[in-house]
Amino acid sequence: MHPDDGRVVSNFIVQALMGKDITIYGDGTQTRSFCYVDDLIDAFELFVHHNNNLTGPINLGNPMEFSILELAEKILELTDSSSNIKYRSLPEDDPQQRKPDISLAKEKLHWEPKIQLEEGLKHTIEYFKKII
Repeated sequence: MHPDDGRVVSNFIVQALMGKDITIYGDGTQTRSFCYVDDLIDAFELFVHHNNNLTGPINLGNPMEFSILELAEKILELTDSSSNIKYRSLPEDDPQQRKPDISLAKEKLHWEPKIQLEEGLKHTIEYFKKII
């Protein structure tokens, strides 16, 4: 993952590790669901090797929702950062909620994510500590 890839998790972690303000667009109440890459790879492998000629689409992801503000606060806690949260205007096309329905993946692949947000963040923080 590149430190400047523009995704919310990497943005917040890099900002926190560098002591910069954490930038939240809007009031931070919009929700997102975060799935650690290892869980997604497990699901891809199950899909590819499924023996019933299963065809997609199948939603993958973690249905646990967190607000953007909760994500920022958790990253500040885990990085022990003194960064502040700074609010900016929310882009017009920014959705208020993102939550995958993974019921088909559970039923057909017997898959659901195992790595929860905090554990995934810890791994990702350690990764960024090494590369920045």
